[in-house]
Amino acid sequence: MTDHALQLLRQDSHLAELAAFPFNFDLARADAAHVEPVRLASGGPLEVVAGDDTGGTYFVCADGSLLYADSEGSAGIIGSSVDEALETVIGLPGWHDYLDLSPSDGEEAVLARVAEIEEEIRECHSIDEERAELRAALGLPERSPVELIGMLHAALLRTEPDFLLLNGEELCAFDLLDRHPRPPLWEPVLARGRADLASLRAGERTVWDLMAEDPVRRRLALRAAQFDRAEGDLGLLRHLLRHEADSSMTDELRLAAVLVGLRGDVADLPLLHEVRETDYDTHCGLSEIPEPGADAAELVHWAEELDDSMFGTDPADEPLSTWTELALDQGMTELARVALIRELDEIFLDQTKLRHPLDPTRMETSQINWLVHDLKRVGDLPQALRARRLHATLQESAWDRVSARLDQAQLERACGQLARANGTLTSIRAILADPGDDSLRHWTRVNFGRFIAEEHYALTRVLADAALTEEAHILLTAADAILGELSGNGMKSLRDLAEETAERLRDVS
Repeated sequence: MTDHALQLLRQDSHLAELAAFPFNFDLARADAAHVEPVRLASGGPLEVVAGDDTGGTYFVCADGSLLYADSEGSAGIIGSSVDEALETVIGLPGWHDYLDLSPSDGEEAVLARVAEIEEEIRECHSIDEERAELRAALGLPERSPVELIGMLHAALLRTEPDFLLLNGEELCAFDLLDRHPRPPLWEPVLARGRADLASLRAGERTVWDLMAEDPVRRRLALRAAQFDRAEGDLGLLRHLLRHEADSSMTDELRLAAVLVGLRGDVADLPLLHEVRETDYDTHCGLSEIPEPGADAAELVHWAEELDDSMFGTDPADEPLSTWTELALDQGMTELARVALIRELDEIFLDQTKLRHPLDPTRMETSQINWLVHDLKRVGDLPQALRARRLHATLQESAWDRVSARLDQAQLERACGQLARANGTLTSIRAILADPGDDSLRHWTRVNFGRFIAEEHYALTRVLADAALTEEAHILLTAADAILGELSGNGMKSLRDLAEETAERLRDVS
């Protein structure tokens, strides 16, 4: 990764002018910010090094890669270094017109497109002498258009997951510069499971033993077996089923039971019942397993019904949450983050996706709840907050509105948005005072009331520490009023919290 050519441009005004025209890589535009605030989803630094006359901006990323963002909301990596990107920008004038090309198009098609575009450019101004001069002065090799297209294509495919660009205020993602196909999320997520499944089939004892100890690898191997079903797998499926019960009730435990049941061997019924009785959760989750004495047809019928309703043989039909959670289990954080942000953006653009399939007048918001959960797992609290705010606006019952806003206030506090967190708690108190339905009639007698009071005291302490003492005093009064309404056992710890909060506020006042 080098920026030798960039340094030469910065040192030589004539070369910089050539880069700016006719190749539209203008260092002078680096002083101007992009048309909107931007940041990387992964949180890495961005340095503006140039711009172009369309409002586009060139950013250097932490690893030296050059990211280009246009003024229409698209962005992509165009080189693994500034020097590599300059090879493309100078070697392929009008490079934006080649974003749809790839090496698979073939040399003839690539050369024909380049010849056509460059002839159009020459009708307006010259490029050949300027290109030769810049290449020589910057020490850039003279590569063929075909090679340059290959470099550009490879760079573009690196944009996700590590270089996803976001609007810095709204946090929505930029589109990709190109439309080249990428592998679906499930492919990299499932790769380890497929390899382990092959090893299990080969009888590798070390892998069989590892499956007994590693819950993530077990889950992945079971998912691989879901989509690659082989007649000879019954022994390894029994092994995975028996040990997956160690994780209590998981979707993969249910999947393992289904895959065993589909074989229709009634000799497996004792194993299935042993697994079902592992604990209370497995008993409930596998309650419909046919009873001992059932025949093969009953066992297969049960397995087929559950398979049709929950599993199947096409990974593309699985909910996205299956793959994001398995990605996070394997430490594929950025892959999961990109998928979650893209999904959240789609919901913002089209909330009809949330219509209940059986009742289009109702919203089914569990999908947003899942996004909040997984974005928290990623550690992306601003995106989780964005999802929770949308979720809160869609709740109907008073209980659900307060519950969503309580989590919203906690996220706002964690993100340092103290004024907004205070406002959210104010809205919660307004709903408690006038709920509009009877869903909150017992809120003072259950833990829900405790959680509401605890968040009021937590934000009071943060406001006090931020020297916002007036706001802290007002909120403490509201918190004490909520505490006064609560009843039930175990209130001593909450009263201790109230006293500690009041003492802290006195200390800073």
